[in-house]
Order: sequence, then C-alpha cells, then structure tokens
Amino acid sequence: MEPAILVQDLHKSYGDREAVNGLSLQIEPGQIYGLLGPNGAGKTTTIRCICTLTKPDRGVVKVCGQSDARAIRTCLGYVAQEVALDKVLTGKELLELQAALYHIPRKQIRDRVQSVLALVQLSEYANEKTGNYSGGLKKRLDLAAGLLHQPQVLVLDEPTVGLDIQTRLIVWDFLRQLKADGITILITSHYLEEIDALADRVAIIDRGKVIAEGTPTQLKSEVGGDRLTIKIQEFTERSQAEQTLELLKDLPFVRSSSINPTQGNALNLVITPDPDAISKVQSVCDRQGISLFSLTQSRPSLDDVFLTATGQTIQDIEIAQAEAEAAMGKKKKKK
Repeated sequence: MEPAILVQDLHKSYGDREAVNGLSLQIEPGQIYGLLGPNGAGKTTTIRCICTLTKPDRGVVKVCGQSDARAIRTCLGYVAQEVALDKVLTGKELLELQAALYHIPRKQIRDRVQSVLALVQLSEYANEKTGNYSGGLKKRLDLAAGLLHQPQVLVLDEPTVGLDIQTRLIVWDFLRQLKADGITILITSHYLEEIDALADRVAIIDRGKVIAEGTPTQLKSEVGGDRLTIKIQEFTERSQAEQTLELLKDLPFVRSSSINPTQGNALNLVITPDPDAISKVQSVCDRQGISLFSLTQSRPSLDDVFLTATGQTIQDIEIAQAEAEAAMGKKKKKK
C-alpha cells in the first residue's frame, strides 16, 4: 500500500534563509501524524510544500501516490493556521461557495454542506453570519470547509492555536472521529500535549530537519528516566543554582543534570527509578541549609526528547525568538 504522504530530501529556502533542509517523512494511511517543533522550525513550509502551495527547491513530495499538483489537491484537504472567513456570509453560504470552488456538482452541494455541518456540530449555527462566530466555531467551520470534497488526507497547521482548553478538547475529539472514519491526518503544533494526545507517530523538527521520529511512547522511552525539577526560590541566582547542582549531581540515581535559566535557574535532573529520590534530594538540601521553593517529579515528555536532541526546550527557543523580535523592534523605533 502506498504511503498517504511521502516526503524525501525536501529542501526549501527563502533568499539566504534555509527553511527546510533535507527533510523526509513517510505517513501511512489512517494515521494521525504530528509535526512538533518551535515556531520557525520549518513546519509550515513543509506542509505548504506538501499541499502544493509552495514549490520546493528540490526533493520528492507524493500524496496518495500522486506527485502532480492537481491530483494532490483532489485527495487532500488543508486547514491553515489563520482562519479566513467572510464575516458577511452565513456558515452555510460560505460552505456553498467553497463547494462551488471545489467544482462539486451543483446537485451534491446541498447534501454535502449539510453533512459537514453536522460532522463538526455546526448545524444550529448554519444560518448565522460567521462574523458573529466565536473563535472555536470559526475553527470548526474552517475544518468543515477542508472536508467538503471528502479528502483522503487532511493537513492541519496549528489547528487549536488561540482556542480555550474546552474548545481544544472538542477539536481533538473531532479529529479522532475523522481518524476512525479512515482519514489520514497530518497536524503541526508546538503544543506538546496536543501531539502527545493525538499522534500515532511524531516527527520532531528543528531548523528544517527531523531530529527524532517515532511513536510518542518510543521517543519518550529512549530519553529514559524520570525528571526532577528543583527550584531553590522563585528567582534563583545562577551561582546559587550551580552550587546546589554540584551537591546533587553525584547522587547515585542522577543520570544527568542541567540548569534551565528560563525557569528561574531551576535544576533539572534525569534520574533512574528510585522511590526515595525526592526525600534523598530534600535530605541533602536540608543538611546544607538550602531551603527549596519547589521539588517535582515527572515522567519524560516530548519536550525532554527535544531537549536531549538539541540542548534546548521548545519553550527556550520560543522565548529567545520573542526576545530577539522585541530587541529588533526597539532598534527600528530608535531609527
């Protein structure tokens, strides 16, 4: 059976900036496949190449076994990160217009629109103007538009960005239902819990490359060990964090250790299984007169996979990006 999506050695640059650098993916029919990475990692460029919206510099892209752009668009639905709706039209009118653009036969449009409205639980809002829709309703209508032509593959770019948790959970349930109906779903996100909850397999992307790929369980098990996150006080001096780390890193159950400056110089320990790890750390700190602000233990996450591969968490990178953008904005204002 042909892969639902096949990407081999994909490259795409914008001027001097290399957005995608030799990326390869293979997504089997009926999977929910996640692309996880920070903003600017190359996720959106990759899916725009898959959806034939951007032409790669080189590489192979096949969807449903097809490489021709027209054939790919026939079997693929795409829902962009930004919701683009006409505020004057009702939900029903917008979908009817979208159906006509898909060249769906006129006799089928009415039934098709009613079907997708019911699928995304929007039938009762069908005759309301979309300008009055909440953010969650707009996202569901956008999903309905992407399903009008009954695609075999659905590509979603950050489908729940900006939505409240309740609406996100509704979208998650909807995507699981689509998978049960046999639709292959490719989803990009920088929400760790979203990919962990939904994806059968995940590719973690950084700087246009796949740095890890597998099931969420496999990737987390390869990192190994629980995590201890230790905060001495709400905002700890770097030197104090380093001194405390020296006391803790040689404990027999500690496999590796680091300081995270984006979390107030918190100490992050990777440990082998030990039911008394927390009490032993507490004991060392008590003997040295170190008062702990917080001490938590957790299982490995996909962010730990990213941290192991790159030396930074996704949050670290996005904070650095935000700071760089703010500094650039200040420079422009001075000029």
